Amino acid sequence: MKRILQTTLLLIVLLGIRAAYAQDYTFSQFYEQPLLRNPALAGLFTGDLRVSMSYRDQWGSVTVPFRTGSLNIEHKLPVGKANDLITIASQMSVDAAGDIRLKRTQILPSISFHKSLSGETDTYLTAAFQGGPVSSQFDATQLKMGDQFRGGSFDASNPTAQVITNNKYSYWDVNAGLSFSSTLRNKTNFYVAVGMSHINTPTITSVTGSVPDFLRPKFIMNAGIHAPSGERGHITAFTDLMMQNGNRQLLSGIMYGINIVEYDNGDPDILYVGSFMRWGDALIPVVKVGFNHVSIGLSYDINISKLKVVSNWRGGLELSIVYRDFLKIRNSTLDKLRCTRF
Repeated sequence: MKRILQTTLLLIVLLGIRAAYAQDYTFSQFYEQPLLRNPALAGLFTGDLRVSMSYRDQWGSVTVPFRTGSLNIEHKLPVGKANDLITIASQMSVDAAGDIRLKRTQILPSISFHKSLSGETDTYLTAAFQGGPVSSQFDATQLKMGDQFRGGSFDASNPTAQVITNNKYSYWDVNAGLSFSSTLRNKTNFYVAVGMSHINTPTITSVTGSVPDFLRPKFIMNAGIHAPSGERGHITAFTDLMMQNGNRQLLSGIMYGINIVEYDNGDPDILYVGSFMRWGDALIPVVKVGFNHVSIGLSYDINISKLKVVSNWRGGLELSIVYRDFLKIRNSTLDKLRCTRF
């Protein structure tokens, strides 16, 4: 088991070497949206119900802000006579971007099966499947074509030779993943996971009605670890590497948490501070507080990409709220899946 833990830590370090950009959007507090990361990360929490909400507002210092909201709901259930479990979940998000008011909406239900690998430790192998509709549309009247610029200025009344035949499209998206999670004797929790998004290579119709394009498959690697540090401290680290159509995006970072209030029965109130990085794009300071069954996180992107000249280093603000609990109608056996507590 120590060898597995060492491999997990090595993976977190190695994935932090270099990265570029991927086609799909992500959150800076990506660890709070497990179903956007990899459907095989659903259910990896203490409890049997988790509701995660995130809201992101970015690039307001450069152009019309890009706004993204996401909601994850996960419900974990025992299955069979062993310690096996299933998680039924759904990921819903809305993304609005730019001058042309491009809006994307997706609803992706998923199901995960957690196979217990040990009767003594909380060790699980998880397989997950996710699929659902995605729709996108934009305001074609806000488009600015090159031939509408006359004498160096733009005039919307100028005719254009570019014909727009379609301002919206929809498709079905299919994703899948595998994860391995376990708990060590010193209460260290960790997981490693792999996944693939857009397995069905969805067709996206061109706005000009010409040859259709395709949403290429995205390959995903995830890792996370949560370990005690002293009597009151906690160290939590996450990393995601995504590869899509020749592009790469890496997010990784670490948080330190300290118990600010402890209780005889129940989880302590914890204050976390940390820093993450979207490599080649943004440095992300994070603060998070967890109390009762709720945690609230706040982060800000400090832009370090080539856009820092026009953005003045400003990126975007992000808020996350997570609720996690046991349903009173069930017993505490659902506590068995303990990976990466927040």
